[in-house]
Amino acid sequence: MTQLHIIEDLDRPEHPLDVVERLASLRDWIFDRAETDEMSVTVEGTWTEYHVAFTWIEDVEALHVACAFDLKVPERRRVEMTKLIGMLNEQLWIGHFDLWSSDHVVMFRHSLLLTGGVAPTQPQCAMLMKSAVEACERYYQAFQFVLWAGKPAREALDAVLFETEGEA
Repeated sequence: MTQLHIIEDLDRPEHPLDVVERLASLRDWIFDRAETDEMSVTVEGTWTEYHVAFTWIEDVEALHVACAFDLKVPERRRVEMTKLIGMLNEQLWIGHFDLWSSDHVVMFRHSLLLTGGVAPTQPQCAMLMKSAVEACERYYQAFQFVLWAGKPAREALDAVLFETEGEA
């Protein structure tokens, strides 16, 4: 078996989060960059406020995005929420939902690989943000149906995927 050799990180013209920070400034997003490799952005959605964390992961040269919202899952609903997350992930082309085990919160995660010193562009960073928030917006009510209405995962997902046609 041959070993996989990865070329070491090349010099980058700027830190990948600098691009995200400029984008946030241009879009008037509320953000905080307390650490060199971490940045948080707050975005108002239709259903709730989303907390989006951008993290530069040097080891794998990836810009990671995690979008969380105020939805703590109690023990009694975790099994059904895990079922819902599995069904939702089957619907997604990019990224995935997780039930974060330490805090029991739902979040959407995705990464942009920038191997070999590739610099992210503002459109790529904007799409990371957009895909995260849109996924959360699309399925937020399904999470609410499972958590607060006690609905089974399949019923909750079917309710949010139901689309009407025409006009009444």
